[in-house]
Amino acid sequence: MQDHDEDVDTGGRRTAGAVVAPLRRARHADRRRRTGGALAVAFVVAATTAIVATAPAGARAAETPAPPAAAPPAPEYASIPLYHEGLTTLPGGLRVPLAPGTDATFLAGTHVVDPAASTLARAVTGAAPAGHGATARAAASVAGRQRAWLASGTVPGVGGPYEDMARAALLDLHALMLPDGAAVAAWSEKWRYVWPRDASFVAVALARTGHVDDALEILCFLDRVQSADGSFQARYLPDGSGPPDDRGVQTDGTGWALWAAGLVLAEIADPAERTAAAEELRPLIVRSTRHAIELVGRDGLPPASPDYWEVPEDALTLGTVAPLVAGLQQASTLLPLTGDDALAGSAFDAAIRSKVAVIRAFGPTGFARYADGGHADAASAFLLPPFLTTAVPGADEAWRASAVAMVRPANGLAPGAGWRDDGVSWTPQTSLYAWVAAESGHTDLADGWLSFLDTHRTPSGSLPEKVLADGSPAAVAPLGWSAACVLLALDTLEG
Repeated sequence: MQDHDEDVDTGGRRTAGAVVAPLRRARHADRRRRTGGALAVAFVVAATTAIVATAPAGARAAETPAPPAAAPPAPEYASIPLYHEGLTTLPGGLRVPLAPGTDATFLAGTHVVDPAASTLARAVTGAAPAGHGATARAAASVAGRQRAWLASGTVPGVGGPYEDMARAALLDLHALMLPDGAAVAAWSEKWRYVWPRDASFVAVALARTGHVDDALEILCFLDRVQSADGSFQARYLPDGSGPPDDRGVQTDGTGWALWAAGLVLAEIADPAERTAAAEELRPLIVRSTRHAIELVGRDGLPPASPDYWEVPEDALTLGTVAPLVAGLQQASTLLPLTGDDALAGSAFDAAIRSKVAVIRAFGPTGFARYADGGHADAASAFLLPPFLTTAVPGADEAWRASAVAMVRPANGLAPGAGWRDDGVSWTPQTSLYAWVAAESGHTDLADGWLSFLDTHRTPSGSLPEKVLADGSPAAVAPLGWSAACVLLALDTLEG
């Protein structure tokens, strides 16, 4: 979760749209009207009816009628702007955010703005040049590189209803990945950092779609910025020089890095190449494993830490311990590739110890956010494949129940049932649930959430961080974590 209430400076950039922008906006609004009611989960809105007691006629005439009951106050839904509509790449690798209302016309199969369409739009509207003018030849060169990158892997869902969303998600991940493996969460100023959590999901998505080299670069970036003790700060500057602030350590990052390393290496078919990649990542794997074992200790539960909610915590959350179990499970299979058999055995034991501790501590609460109770939480998804190798008993039922508790007016999901009741759906959690549903065989649920995400993309095709109660995309776009989970859900549905 990123800075959900921070204002973002777009730098005053202007980007020209196409002449057909009003028509495209109308089509986009119509698509939202036609499909915005598709339910990802079934839920019921109950209405109360007042019952008037029967009394004798005379008594009724003499009595003063009771005043009507006051209507409950209408919910106060959040109003959040859409900071950017999307992201385009110009010659020389310059990334330029697309302002809301841009509705850019891209060169076919890319996220490169068509210079001819932009020039025509400026001529018709009388707008001044945008200041990032690119020649048709230069734009075609960038577009060619994007098409070649897509062709080097796979686009999940080709030929199906979500092919365009998948292609756009891949192009957005490509744009959000900078040289040397820095996969930033989004392009808005206060999101333009590398969260180990988000980057881990992006690495897995790139590996699953045939871009293993890019995935390994992301993991190598995490290796370079990781502390010597195996911990991770909440986020890092994209140049790898350190954290941008004093948010401090977030324990789940260690688990996510290990988990991602295991899933990425599993996509390397050649045993010799897989072993070589494991050796390259050995410092990351060993440091993370030792730190995770130390964190879970003898009782299997780590100390409290902020998790993906990114708020201070003085009690252990499910979102902190579950990623450590997932990471330790992967470490027990990764370490033999590097010859660290003894550490692999320790990781295996710690994974079992911690998983049992999670069942004992969180099971009685129905796998709520806290061991001592609380609301249903999206972290219940982390107790199922593809995070754990086998599902925790009772976790599937808890996960499905959490979706009903977390649903928001537009039919996406909040991070948890205890999240603020502002009507906002969050695409990271909605896409996460789509992936888990696909992995768990709940294809109808997966399709429902994918339909929601597809319907509420920005007019330029990117996935926003949030969707408001009225169905409007809001906050940053694109968001890498959401794009990654959409790709992973579609890849899983393809088998």
